[in-house]
Amino acid sequence: MTIQTTRLRDPAVRAFVAAVNAHDREAFLALLAPGATMADDGLDRDLDDWIDQEIFSSNGHLQVDRESNGGRALLAHYRNDTWGEMRTRWSFTVDEDGRISRFETGQV
Repeated sequence: MTIQTTRLRDPAVRAFVAAVNAHDREAFLALLAPGATMADDGLDRDLDDWIDQEIFSSNGHLQVDRESNGGRALLAHYRNDTWGEMRTRWSFTVDEDGRISRFETGQV
């Protein structure tokens, strides 16, 4: 069962999913804390390169199936034009100011 983006509990994560699905790079970048980092399948990646390749130049889309950890952990179907669709997990670290300082993703 899919969770509508507007019903996701954590405001930063909700805005992250909305920005990905709207292909809104400006809104996405505004959600990130200065110096934000990320990892894919356990490996730290260059954030700018990764979001360009995996989200914005390949029409990335998140369909959330489940959330936990107060909305800061997701199980979702993720698809893009490069890899097709896969089941993924996402976890987010959100700073006190409500911006994402780190996110981690990977296949389930």
